[in-house]
Amino acid sequence: MTATADAEAAANELTPLAEYLGSTLRRLRALPPLDLDLTQAYGNVLAEDVVAPHAYPAFDQAAIDGYAARWDDLAGAGRGGFGPSGPRLSGGRPGDTRPVRLNVVGDLGAASWRPVRLTPGSCFSVAAGSPLPIAADVVVPVEWTDQGMAAVEIFRVPKRGYGLRRAGEELQAGTLLARSGAYVSPALVAVFAATGIGHVVVRPSPRVVIVATGDELVEVGRGSQPGQVVDTNSHALTAAAAEVGALAYRVGICDDDPEGLRGLLEDQTLRADLIITTGGTGTGPGDMVRRILSRRDGGRAGPVTFTEVALYPGSALGFGTVGAEEVPVVCLPGEPGAALIGFEMLARPAIQLLAGAEPVFRPSVRAHLLETVSSPGGLREFRPAHVAERRGGGYTVQPLRGGPHTLAGLAEANGLLVLGERVTTAAAGSTVDVLLLDRRR
Repeated sequence: MTATADAEAAANELTPLAEYLGSTLRRLRALPPLDLDLTQAYGNVLAEDVVAPHAYPAFDQAAIDGYAARWDDLAGAGRGGFGPSGPRLSGGRPGDTRPVRLNVVGDLGAASWRPVRLTPGSCFSVAAGSPLPIAADVVVPVEWTDQGMAAVEIFRVPKRGYGLRRAGEELQAGTLLARSGAYVSPALVAVFAATGIGHVVVRPSPRVVIVATGDELVEVGRGSQPGQVVDTNSHALTAAAAEVGALAYRVGICDDDPEGLRGLLEDQTLRADLIITTGGTGTGPGDMVRRILSRRDGGRAGPVTFTEVALYPGSALGFGTVGAEEVPVVCLPGEPGAALIGFEMLARPAIQLLAGAEPVFRPSVRAHLLETVSSPGGLREFRPAHVAERRGGGYTVQPLRGGPHTLAGLAEANGLLVLGERVTTAAAGSTVDVLLLDRRR
């Protein structure tokens, strides 16, 4: 057989990525809900629908600083006026006729609470947010007046309803504010508070522990030497878990010691909803994670199943549970680029599921490919890429460094170009799928 045929035969023995993710992620359940104070709920996912208990605004109020008045008192201007105050302005520009004159009978601020009523020919000086006097149906802006204190002259007449907000104008009591599964955003926190909600029922942020394994690993802050590899993955994966909303804890480096690994994982089950390991997922003599966690005991399979997935880069992935609490564990490859791609494919959706979030996968778009690329047959490749919106609609995608250079490409990427198992070459000008990475820029 040729080398190409050997590669294709090996690829045919791999588990398709979609099949693997489907069977694996079905084993996860969202974390039990809990009731959180509103100030703690940001970033969590709602576990139930939220309905407004009260209207917003809660009462008729001034929307601006000015003078709350009866519009009928202003509308009579230019038709001879009424009473001793003489003719009033009918609108338009200052100086068209004599201004409207009203008596200022009081001042109202946001903290005012006693109900007051307007009488014909009078007004109240009001601050934005203050309750409206009964019968007021317009607020004249301060700058349209002479800013009088005992009496005010009004140079321009606004339309009825100007400068005020009615009770329930924005949100009525009983309005559905957010559905179960929605993220609690800062704006949603504001809406909840404004309608009288002080706490909500949410799924807690998953606690995710990250462990790097390997005798060769050394801490960051130095260059790699022969026989030493700087621990890139535990730092990168901790950041990736935090980015998706998890409470991420980096344990650090665990040597290839069976008892040490077992003990560390057992200890971490007490504070983890998910454990992510990196390194040791292959079949080589030094791949301790796979050897220990997949070991059969008394004829039973080990707690973690390792699968060769049709994924490039990094095909060897592990998933199962550890400890008496059966905490889920995801085992990712040790190569940094492959570890980050494995995180995107398996660990990130697992975190989303535990958090009760939907959808669990990144959004995708179809894009116009700007450069011809090749891909290994039989594997679904996720290549770093830069996505841009086209003038007039649609997207373009520029491939970045991939394959053995995926890590460098990911540092520049805002998307992942998806090349399917049957794709060996994607020509410039073709339309391809791209996963969007919602990273801050």
